[in-house]
Amino acid sequence: MSDQMPPRILVFDSGIGGLSVASCIHRHLPGVDLVYLADNAGFPYGDKPETVVIDRCCTLIARALEQYPSDVIVVACNTASTVVLPHLRAMTSVPVVGVVPAIKPAAAKTRNRRIGLLATPATVRRPYLDRLIEEFAGDCLVERIGHPSLVRWAEDLVCGGVVPVEELTDAMTAFREAGVDTVVLGCTHYPLLLESLKQSLPSVRFWMDSGEAIARRVAWLLAQTNQLVDAGRPVAEPAPSPVSAALFSGSAPEGIARFMSELGLCVQLVRGDWPAEPPAPKEAGSA
Repeated sequence: MSDQMPPRILVFDSGIGGLSVASCIHRHLPGVDLVYLADNAGFPYGDKPETVVIDRCCTLIARALEQYPSDVIVVACNTASTVVLPHLRAMTSVPVVGVVPAIKPAAAKTRNRRIGLLATPATVRRPYLDRLIEEFAGDCLVERIGHPSLVRWAEDLVCGGVVPVEELTDAMTAFREAGVDTVVLGCTHYPLLLESLKQSLPSVRFWMDSGEAIARRVAWLLAQTNQLVDAGRPVAEPAPSPVSAALFSGSAPEGIARFMSELGLCVQLVRGDWPAEPPAPKEAGSA
């Protein structure tokens, strides 16, 4: 990439959840160029075989890198991060950052050693989560909730949907009964539901997600190639539209540009049904 160009970060998710991570990256590094890639045609990933998730992620990210050469790839999807990272790192020399549930910082924050882990049904069942808890929160009670509807409620926010607070409150019963004082948001969609979650769990003191840690990791990686200056600021000035493109493998969600703007992520180009090629122009005289 040219020395005059700002660093570019490719942020990938199965839906809109990765926008919570992109927003953190933009706040920490306001001069970077962001490209957002969502495999919403394959959404949700939690009910798909690992081989399908790996193939879809690698294929879409490879195509995106052809069109938008990037300095860092962020897989802002907990389900994909559990299976796809080794395959991506074998496919490209571009540094890859994945998402890990914030168990370690939650164990450092909790006062009563009672932690709630909110994740997708697929994530709460994965053995890697058992290993994280054993390594970093072995002295804590960790109550897990893997609710199937939360991701969909977050996705619906784009088109003006409203979180069903009564259903959400009922879904959080196990956390209240366990008396957790700290909740880990183990899916990148869930920070988009944070205000509703706080209403449902008013006694929770600490809410932990991975966005800030990912932003710091991206900054560190850029610093290794001298693309940051003092105080972690990017070389480039903040752009009016920090997201140069938002690419969706299915139809672009109605209202996505407005929704991104509300997150501070004004976008220059939204493309749905990507990477389908546009139809070739008809030759003169053809029917």
